[in-house]
Amino acid sequence: CRHGGLCLADGSCLCSKGYEGERCQHATCYPKCKNGGECLQPGKCRCPPGYGGRYCHKVSCEGGCQNGGECVSVNGVVKCLCASGWTGSRCQEAICPQGCRNNGACVAPGICSCPAGWVGRACHLAVCKLPCQHGGKCIAPNVCRCRLPYSGPQCTKKRKE
Repeated sequence: CRHGGLCLADGSCLCSKGYEGERCQHATCYPKCKNGGECLQPGKCRCPPGYGGRYCHKVSCEGGCQNGGECVSVNGVVKCLCASGWTGSRCQEAICPQGCRNNGACVAPGICSCPAGWVGRACHLAVCKLPCQHGGKCIAPNVCRCRLPYSGPQCTKKRKE
């Protein structure tokens, strides 16, 4: 008899607490292991992927959920349920509904980090260090689109007719 079980005269075993089976070879867990977990020793379960806790009763997302995401089981599939403004398998990617243009990066819900020379909620406004003159418009970092009859880097040269 295994695990401290007593061998009886008829050859059967009287198992010690926490074990069962013909030779006391199987550990028993009370409560039973949940979600397909396997009892390794009394009170200790080996849990399948996606579950944790002493009796495999807790849903467990690999690597955890970030940014306020919650680990849930939906139809047997364990996944992160993301808080508003976040997406990705672990809720690690921010959502910027307005988009981030000109190689800007979405760093938090609705917030873009813009590269040098660009500003605005969507990194859509160019910055010209020297302002465009005579109604010219800044269309890219330090690039003006001039109105006729003006030209030049800041639209200061008047074309002769």
